[in-house]
Amino acid sequence: RQVPTDHFTIADLSDADAVLNALQGVDAVIHLGAVPDPNASFEKVLSSNVIGTYNVLEACRKIGIKRVVYASSIMVSWGYAQFEEPYVSIREGRIEDLPDPIPPITLSHLPRPTEPYSASKVWAEGVCRTYSDAHGISTVCIRIGWVNKENAASGPFSESIWCSHQDIVYIIELALNATTAPVFEICYAVTDSKYRWVDIDHSRERLGYVSGG
Repeated sequence: RQVPTDHFTIADLSDADAVLNALQGVDAVIHLGAVPDPNASFEKVLSSNVIGTYNVLEACRKIGIKRVVYASSIMVSWGYAQFEEPYVSIREGRIEDLPDPIPPITLSHLPRPTEPYSASKVWAEGVCRTYSDAHGISTVCIRIGWVNKENAASGPFSESIWCSHQDIVYIIELALNATTAPVFEICYAVTDSKYRWVDIDHSRERLGYVSGG
Protein backbone atom coordinates (compact mmCIF):
# COMPACT_ATOMS: atom_id res chain seq x y z
CA ARG A 1 0.00 0.00 0.00
CA GLN A 2 1.24 3.49 -0.84
CA VAL A 3 2.47 5.25 2.29
CA PRO A 4 1.70 9.00 2.38
CA THR A 5 4.79 11.18 2.36
CA ASP A 6 3.17 13.91 4.46
CA HIS A 7 4.84 14.65 7.78
CA PHE A 8 2.88 13.12 10.67
CA THR A 9 3.35 13.80 14.37
CA ILE A 10 1.61 12.24 17.36
CA ALA A 11 1.47 14.71 20.23
CA ASP A 12 -0.63 15.81 23.17
CA LEU A 13 -2.24 19.20 22.50
CA SER A 14 -1.76 20.12 26.14
CA ASP A 15 2.02 19.81 25.67
CA ALA A 16 3.00 23.30 24.50
CA ASP A 17 6.52 22.31 23.43
CA ALA A 18 5.24 19.37 21.40
CA VAL A 19 2.70 21.59 19.63
CA LEU A 20 5.36 24.20 18.92
CA ASN A 21 7.67 21.58 17.42
CA ALA A 22 4.89 20.04 15.35
CA LEU A 23 4.00 23.36 13.71
CA GLN A 24 7.51 24.29 12.63
CA GLY A 25 7.63 25.01 8.89
CA VAL A 26 3.84 25.27 8.59
CA ASP A 27 2.13 28.08 6.64
CA ALA A 28 -1.39 27.62 8.02
CA VAL A 29 -3.20 25.51 10.60
CA ILE A 30 -6.52 23.66 10.43
CA HIS A 31 -7.23 23.02 14.09
CA LEU A 32 -9.65 20.08 14.42
CA GLY A 33 -8.28 18.55 17.62
CA ALA A 34 -10.72 18.31 20.53
CA VAL A 35 -12.65 16.02 22.81
CA PRO A 36 -15.86 16.00 20.73
CA ASP A 37 -18.21 14.72 23.41
CA PRO A 38 -21.15 16.85 24.61
CA ASN A 39 -21.43 14.53 27.61
CA ALA A 40 -17.81 14.97 28.68
CA SER A 41 -16.97 16.62 31.99
CA PHE A 42 -15.14 19.94 32.11
CA GLU A 43 -12.02 18.15 33.30
CA LYS A 44 -12.02 16.04 30.13
CA VAL A 45 -12.47 18.94 27.72
CA LEU A 46 -10.07 21.26 29.54
CA SER A 47 -6.86 19.63 28.33
CA SER A 48 -7.59 19.41 24.59
CA ASN A 49 -10.32 21.95 23.94
CA VAL A 50 -9.12 24.81 26.13
CA ILE A 51 -5.42 24.39 26.88
CA GLY A 52 -4.81 22.69 23.53
CA THR A 53 -6.37 25.52 21.54
CA TYR A 54 -4.37 28.09 23.47
CA ASN A 55 -1.19 26.13 22.78
CA VAL A 56 -1.93 25.99 19.04
CA LEU A 57 -2.54 29.73 18.82
CA GLU A 58 0.47 30.56 20.97
CA ALA A 59 2.65 28.36 18.76
CA CYS A 60 1.31 30.17 15.70
CA ARG A 61 2.23 33.49 17.31
CA LYS A 62 5.76 32.37 18.11
CA ILE A 63 6.39 30.85 14.69
CA GLY A 64 4.65 33.58 12.70
CA ILE A 65 1.82 31.50 11.21
CA LYS A 66 -0.87 33.93 10.06
CA ARG A 67 -3.83 31.72 9.12
CA VAL A 68 -5.78 29.44 11.46
CA VAL A 69 -9.01 27.64 10.60
CA TYR A 70 -10.63 26.56 13.85
CA ALA A 71 -13.26 23.83 14.14
CA SER A 72 -15.95 25.33 16.33
CA SER A 73 -19.37 23.71 16.52
CA ILE A 74 -23.07 24.30 16.01
CA MET A 75 -23.24 23.23 19.65
CA VAL A 76 -22.37 26.78 20.69
CA SER A 77 -25.98 27.59 19.70
CA TRP A 78 -27.53 24.38 21.02
CA GLY A 79 -29.47 26.15 23.74
CA TYR A 80 -31.81 27.56 21.11
CA ALA A 81 -32.73 24.05 19.97
CA GLN A 82 -33.16 22.99 23.56
CA PHE A 83 -35.10 25.90 25.02
CA GLU A 84 -36.56 28.21 22.36
CA GLU A 85 -39.21 27.89 19.68
CA PRO A 86 -39.43 27.18 16.82
CA TYR A 87 -36.13 25.35 17.24
CA VAL A 88 -37.47 23.07 19.97
CA SER A 89 -40.18 21.93 17.54
CA ILE A 90 -37.54 21.04 14.95
CA ARG A 91 -35.59 19.04 17.52
CA GLU A 92 -38.74 17.22 18.65
CA GLY A 93 -39.98 16.57 15.11
CA ARG A 94 -43.15 18.67 15.40
CA ILE A 95 -42.85 20.00 11.87
CA GLU A 96 -46.52 21.00 11.72
CA ASP A 97 -45.71 23.75 14.22
CA LEU A 98 -42.92 25.31 12.17
CA PRO A 99 -43.13 28.76 10.58
CA ASP A 100 -42.24 29.18 6.93
CA PRO A 101 -39.54 30.31 6.57
CA ILE A 102 -37.77 29.24 9.73
CA PRO A 103 -36.01 32.28 11.25
CA PRO A 104 -32.31 31.37 11.32
CA ILE A 105 -29.94 31.79 14.22
CA THR A 106 -27.33 34.29 13.05
CA LEU A 107 -24.13 35.70 14.45
CA SER A 108 -26.17 38.47 16.05
CA HIS A 109 -27.60 35.85 18.42
CA LEU A 110 -25.54 35.30 21.54
CA PRO A 111 -23.88 31.90 21.96
CA ARG A 112 -25.99 29.51 23.99
CA PRO A 113 -23.87 26.55 25.11
CA THR A 114 -25.49 23.89 27.26
CA GLU A 115 -22.55 21.87 28.61
CA PRO A 116 -18.75 21.97 28.98
CA TYR A 117 -18.00 20.87 25.41
CA SER A 118 -19.96 23.68 23.76
CA ALA A 119 -18.76 26.16 26.39
CA SER A 120 -15.18 25.24 25.49
CA LYS A 121 -15.95 26.08 21.86
CA VAL A 122 -17.28 29.50 22.86
CA TRP A 123 -14.09 30.09 24.83
CA ALA A 124 -11.97 29.02 21.87
CA GLU A 125 -13.77 31.43 19.54
CA GLY A 126 -12.97 34.16 22.05
CA VAL A 127 -9.29 33.31 22.23
CA CYS A 128 -9.15 33.16 18.41
CA ARG A 129 -10.48 36.71 18.43
CA THR A 130 -7.85 37.69 20.98
CA TYR A 131 -5.01 36.37 18.83
CA SER A 132 -6.44 38.03 15.73
CA ASP A 133 -6.68 41.43 17.38
CA ALA A 134 -3.48 41.26 19.43
CA HIS A 135 -1.19 39.38 17.04
CA GLY A 136 -2.66 39.73 13.54
CA ILE A 137 -3.38 36.03 13.08
CA SER A 138 -6.22 35.55 10.60
CA THR A 139 -8.62 33.12 12.29
CA VAL A 140 -11.78 31.65 10.81
CA CYS A 141 -13.97 29.79 13.29
CA ILE A 142 -16.32 27.36 11.55
CA ARG A 143 -19.37 26.31 13.56
CA ILE A 144 -19.61 22.84 12.10
CA GLY A 145 -22.87 20.94 12.03
CA TRP A 146 -23.33 17.20 12.44
CA VAL A 147 -20.76 15.32 10.35
CA ASN A 148 -21.15 11.54 10.46
CA LYS A 149 -19.42 8.57 8.88
CA GLU A 150 -22.61 7.56 7.05
CA ASN A 151 -22.64 10.95 5.32
CA ALA A 152 -26.42 11.06 5.52
CA ALA A 153 -29.26 12.50 7.57
CA SER A 154 -32.72 11.11 8.30
CA GLY A 155 -35.57 13.12 9.75
CA PRO A 156 -36.16 16.86 10.19
CA PHE A 157 -33.81 17.48 13.09
CA SER A 158 -30.95 15.44 11.64
CA GLU A 159 -31.39 17.27 8.34
CA SER A 160 -31.44 20.62 10.12
CA ILE A 161 -27.96 20.20 11.62
CA TRP A 162 -26.25 17.84 9.16
CA CYS A 163 -23.11 18.83 7.26
CA SER A 164 -22.08 16.56 4.40
CA HIS A 165 -18.50 15.44 3.87
CA GLN A 166 -18.43 17.46 0.67
CA ASP A 167 -19.60 20.64 2.37
CA ILE A 168 -17.26 20.46 5.35
CA VAL A 169 -14.23 19.90 3.12
CA TYR A 170 -15.42 22.70 0.84
CA ILE A 171 -15.82 25.35 3.54
CA ILE A 172 -12.50 24.47 5.19
CA GLU A 173 -10.76 24.83 1.83
CA LEU A 174 -12.49 28.18 1.30
CA ALA A 175 -11.39 29.41 4.72
CA LEU A 176 -7.86 28.14 4.22
CA ASN A 177 -7.37 29.52 0.73
CA ALA A 178 -9.29 32.80 0.92
CA THR A 179 -7.26 35.39 -0.97
CA THR A 180 -8.77 38.25 1.04
CA ALA A 181 -8.35 36.82 4.50
CA PRO A 182 -10.61 38.13 7.24
CA VAL A 183 -8.73 39.11 10.36
CA PHE A 184 -11.40 37.28 12.36
CA GLU A 185 -14.51 35.48 11.20
CA ILE A 186 -17.16 33.07 12.44
CA CYS A 187 -19.26 31.05 9.98
CA TYR A 188 -21.79 28.25 10.29
CA ALA A 189 -21.26 25.13 8.19
CA VAL A 190 -24.31 22.96 7.57
CA THR A 191 -25.79 21.44 4.45
CA ASP A 192 -28.79 23.43 3.29
CA SER A 193 -32.18 21.84 3.94
CA LYS A 194 -35.83 22.71 4.48
CA TYR A 195 -35.36 22.54 8.25
CA ARG A 196 -32.04 24.38 8.56
CA TRP A 197 -32.12 26.78 11.53
CA VAL A 198 -28.70 28.43 11.44
CA ASP A 199 -27.63 31.09 8.97
CA ILE A 200 -25.32 30.17 6.10
CA ASP A 201 -25.82 33.36 4.08
CA HIS A 202 -23.00 34.93 6.08
CA SER A 203 -20.76 31.98 5.15
CA ARG A 204 -21.52 32.64 1.49
CA GLU A 205 -20.94 36.39 1.80
CA ARG A 206 -17.64 36.10 3.65
CA LEU A 207 -16.14 32.90 2.24
CA GLY A 208 -18.12 32.09 -0.90
CA TYR A 209 -19.65 28.98 0.67
CA VAL A 210 -22.56 27.45 -1.25
CA SER A 211 -23.94 24.21 0.17
CA GLY A 212 -23.51 21.43 -2.36
CA GLY A 213 -20.99 23.55 -4.23
